[in-house]
Amino acid sequence: MTGDAHMNVSKVRRIGLIGVVVVVVLVLIARQVENYRKAQAALHKEPQAIAVDTAAVTHTDVPIYLSGLGTVQAFYTVTVTARVDGELQKIAFTEGQTVHKGDLLAQIDPRPNQAAYDQALATKVKDAAQLANAKRDLERYTLLQPQDLASKQTVDTQRAAVDQLNAQLQVDQALIDNARTQLDYTRIVSPIDGRTGIRLVDPGNIVHAAATTGIVVVTQVQPISVIFTLPEEDLGAVNTALAAGPVNVTTLSRDGGTELDQGALTLVDNEIDQPTGTAKLKATFANAHNTLWPGQFVNARVLVRTLHDALTVPTAAVQLGPNGPFTYVVKPDSTVEVRELKIGDESGGLTVVTAGLGPNEHVVTSNQYRLQAGVHVRSASAEAATRSSKGANDS
Repeated sequence: MTGDAHMNVSKVRRIGLIGVVVVVVLVLIARQVENYRKAQAALHKEPQAIAVDTAAVTHTDVPIYLSGLGTVQAFYTVTVTARVDGELQKIAFTEGQTVHKGDLLAQIDPRPNQAAYDQALATKVKDAAQLANAKRDLERYTLLQPQDLASKQTVDTQRAAVDQLNAQLQVDQALIDNARTQLDYTRIVSPIDGRTGIRLVDPGNIVHAAATTGIVVVTQVQPISVIFTLPEEDLGAVNTALAAGPVNVTTLSRDGGTELDQGALTLVDNEIDQPTGTAKLKATFANAHNTLWPGQFVNARVLVRTLHDALTVPTAAVQLGPNGPFTYVVKPDSTVEVRELKIGDESGGLTVVTAGLGPNEHVVTSNQYRLQAGVHVRSASAEAATRSSKGANDS
């Protein structure tokens, strides 16, 4: 191959290499341009909206409650004891049984008391016969006295004997009544409507009137009472409510999640406990379904007043900042603004707003930690409802 041919081949190779380099450079430049365009597009892209829950500002009636911790107490508690000595022959109740006033609970051996009662009856019959004979003697002496066949002293003595026997009959009747009472005491009956507890003595034991242990404890649970406490600062509102009429009290479970029963306030204690600064209150409940039980701890809510047609927002919408309470208000363009508030009472998940909001405005109730003024938001609840509707239509 000649020298000219070699030069031509080298030149072609150089030109091909330069062409490849130029192509690579052009590709790199094109990629850089595309990345630049994407970056510029990202800068001008609309910021992503934050999903939040929203609620409307509305007018509604707001009940105002005062809450305190309380203990359920039986309306009446009776320890049933023996009132006469004797052998306990029978237990006539089942533990935990509901009993009524007058129902037989236990029977003590009645034979000694029955004998005493029968003896008292016989004594009265004997004394009554003596009285009848004394009256007949008095009548005879009275007829003989005008004829001087009976002295005045004899008549007076006989009249005194009649009076004495009359008095003895009254004593006999009192002894009969006492014996009858003692005999009745051998039948131990329930003094109230209520529920029996655990049996405290078994049949066959000798019971004594002086014993304090008792046979069983009966508690009345329908109706039932709750004793609870409130701070002394709340007594003014409670007394004002009592002056206006009956005050409703609601009992809740210890976790506050379950309503147990509703009743009425019956008593505000006549003194404040100085160490705690609280006052005791008592409420009565029908307890128709036995949801309240003696000794149970409950939360008591006292309805002291109702704010009518108050402007309210969900309590979850109210935030606390350096300048006090505020909320995020959703504007028509779906951005939020920070609005300072003046608030009043809070009850049932609602807070009364006295200044800062108007009716039908919408406030944010969730994800506030991600928000600041001007941020775009979208309603998470509305979005979920839209998805649910689409799913239903597709099916």
